[in-house]
Amino acid sequence: MISRLHYLTQDVHNISHQELAEIACKNGIRWIQLRVKNQSYDGWLQIAKDVKSICDQFQTTLIINDNVEICKAINADGVHLGKNDWSIIEARKNLGTKKIIGATANTLEDITEHEKNGANYIGLGPYKFTETKKNLSAVLGLDGYSTILQHYNSSIPIIAIGGIQLKDVKPLINTGIYGIAVSSAINLSNEKEKTIKEFIQLV
Repeated sequence: MISRLHYLTQDVHNISHQELAEIACKNGIRWIQLRVKNQSYDGWLQIAKDVKSICDQFQTTLIINDNVEICKAINADGVHLGKNDWSIIEARKNLGTKKIIGATANTLEDITEHEKNGANYIGLGPYKFTETKKNLSAVLGLDGYSTILQHYNSSIPIIAIGGIQLKDVKPLINTGIYGIAVSSAINLSNEKEKTIKEFIQLV
């Protein structure tokens, strides 16, 4: 079952990915995407092992961002592939049929291609400008989601992503989107526990 709320860790000053994951799990998040940048393979692997241990305690699904090798090495639940990462077909060959594979999309054509190649869910975005992702695709906004979803006739879950704040959740859900992915709104919050609970209630 694909969660309606995806939480993404990020590199934040003075708090580790492990600490972010533990706060998320303790406050009810059950789907975490581990997004690590600017780390050596060994450094990323150790973070991933630690986060996997935390997620296992809480029966939280762990998705690895971008890195099929790390996903396989720690036996994570799946991987999320960006536009310049492994192809879905190659990742599936490497990981097998039981792992979850998510893929990033910006257009209806992207979604159709990913679905054909066997993605389990789509991260569609960006909703609006976000500094957590480099080389951003065209911003969609509410109108972009509405237009794409009007022409979308499949059951594969579509997750909105990109700069989403609490105030954006209801308008996004009203477009017909399956769920949302949240990063900075939680990671940069001074009241992470409270913010997490508010997102869970809204979704």
